[in-house]
Amino acid sequence: MTNAQLPEAFRRLRAAAKHWVVPMVYAMAQNGATPYEILIASLLSARTLDTTTSVVYPALFKLANTPEKMVALSEAQIERMIRRVAFSATKAKQIQALSQILIDQYGGRVPETIEELDELPGVGRKIANLTVTMAFGKAGITVDTHVHRIVNRWGYVRTKTPDETERALREKLPQQYWVEINGLLIPFGQNICRPTNPKCSICPIHEFCDKVGVNKSQ
Repeated sequence: MTNAQLPEAFRRLRAAAKHWVVPMVYAMAQNGATPYEILIASLLSARTLDTTTSVVYPALFKLANTPEKMVALSEAQIERMIRRVAFSATKAKQIQALSQILIDQYGGRVPETIEELDELPGVGRKIANLTVTMAFGKAGITVDTHVHRIVNRWGYVRTKTPDETERALREKLPQQYWVEINGLLIPFGQNICRPTNPKCSICPIHEFCDKVGVNKSQ
């Protein structure tokens, strides 16, 4: 795929996305979730399906949806509330720790830069980018496994890790596509451009894809 093909490719992806489920954090942002809620839900969703996280985070936020309320809970209480997500004990510790940092260093607010967010326990580049884009409407490129796999499959970049992909996309991808690429490629990767045996025969952008590494498809 080339930059010249991006406008048509994204137009087709947007049209297809109308029939797919909106990723959880994007739906939260559309429904007015706070930056703190977006940050915590993003952390909970790591290595966990949205269908599970979407049940867990509302229950947790009924008890605590601010840093001040969260630190009033014990790690054990948080862990019980989020036990259905992957690595729940670790995430409970991280949620309590980062909530305390937000209180101590930021007056209870969520910082608005990727660099500051990246330093919080359990956050990292992916969640930091997702938070700045969804919570604050700032430029960022959220690279998860779907984005990393698909843009390499397109032949648009040639990278080995999601962090390398983010850096490559920041250099090459026009900024007008930064915020939406993750929200489009997650459902695209779940429904069509799957890790194995992708559905190339019904892919709306198949003629733009180099199909790098695709040995078998439908």
